[in-house]
Amino acid sequence: MKKKEDRLDAIKMIISSQEVGSQEEMLNELKKEGFQLTQATLSRDLKQLKVAKAANINGNYVYVLPNDIMYKRPNDLNPSEMLMNTGFVSIMYSGNIAVIKTRPGYASSMAYDIDNTVSRDILGTIAGDDTILLILRERANHDDVNEFLSRIIPNIK
Repeated sequence: MKKKEDRLDAIKMIISSQEVGSQEEMLNELKKEGFQLTQATLSRDLKQLKVAKAANINGNYVYVLPNDIMYKRPNDLNPSEMLMNTGFVSIMYSGNIAVIKTRPGYASSMAYDIDNTVSRDILGTIAGDDTILLILRERANHDDVNEFLSRIIPNIK
């Protein structure tokens, strides 16, 4: 029987190298790799890895990994398409509030990454499907916030 760590690595590699949209598809891909597991176990694994679903370029929802554990996905996209895949669209400020627009399905995982990285300027986030509301501390410098966010969202500059 293969170890859980091997199974988690296989899940990350599958998500990073192909577009999988359901647990049934994921179970089939894992079976090809020699893993036998139940849907409940897969569900726990996906939760542990903080896997989310996000819309791909075609608008279909597929599994995605948080930015900090993303494997290199082989693809033939040109650089502008690769930037689109980060999900970031724009950021606008109004006083101590910032609004980040994302591609559909990306806001939740992006907000999760922001909330789980310590920032003295960002008090918290609220995320929908394609919008993140950031609450900033009073008199937070927007350039400092952008600098912080650029470590999480590479193309925010």
